[in-house]
This record gives sequence, C-alpha cells and structure tokens, in this order.
Amino acid sequence: MPALDGEILQPGDKPDPADEKTVLDGFWATFGKAAKRIPFAEDVVAAYYCAFDPQTPSRVKAILIAALAYFVFPLDAIPDMLALVGFGDDIAILTVAISSIRSHITDAHRDAARAAIKRMGEGKSPLKAR
Repeated sequence: MPALDGEILQPGDKPDPADEKTVLDGFWATFGKAAKRIPFAEDVVAAYYCAFDPQTPSRVKAILIAALAYFVFPLDAIPDMLALVGFGDDIAILTVAISSIRSHITDAHRDAARAAIKRMGEGKSPLKAR
C-alpha cells in the first residue's frame, strides 16, 4: 500500500517498486476521473513525467511515486468515490509532494503534461504514439 502523508516527506532513497507499478498501471485512468476536480492538473501530470524521467534524482522520484501511488490507490483515508471530498486528501498529498520538489519539474515535463492533457481533451490516449 502506498505511503501515507507523514511518510511521503521522509521516503527512502529509492521509489518502492510496488508503488511504481501501481502508478504506471493506474495513473491515467485515475487522472481521467479526477482531472476536472484537481485545480493543478498540469502539475500532477508534470510530476508523473518527472517521476519517470531517468534524469530525476532518486529521492525526488521516491517522493513523487509515493504521492502518485496514494492518488492512484483506491483505498485511502477518504475514498475517492465520495463526491466532492473523495480526492481532497489526494490533492493535499500531491500539493505537499509537488511543492517539496517543484524545482525538479522541468520545462520538458510541463510540455509533456500539456500535450498529454490536450490529447485527453481531444478524446485520444494521453500517451504519445511511438
């Protein structure tokens, strides 16, 4: 299970492989459901790209993966299916995590986030076709 908010600020030096898999498997589906309720959606997607960028330091990846896994994981402090408040705890966790590593989110991460969100808005897959 993903780390809780007290642990996000003090993760190990490397991301938890189980959390990485949780994020890779569920991020886009969860984001698609929550995007309209997240006031900083572009930051969340940029954080996703930062978390999986090989140039991102391990400690930063660990913080982001833990926060994103909490966002993706369906069973957390306030269930995501509760209208209006369900993603509130997720947003709080993401806000703290992104604020603590903001300097590591690059223009390339932001550009990729904007492009992915645009593709989603057009009804396409957020992932760029290769």
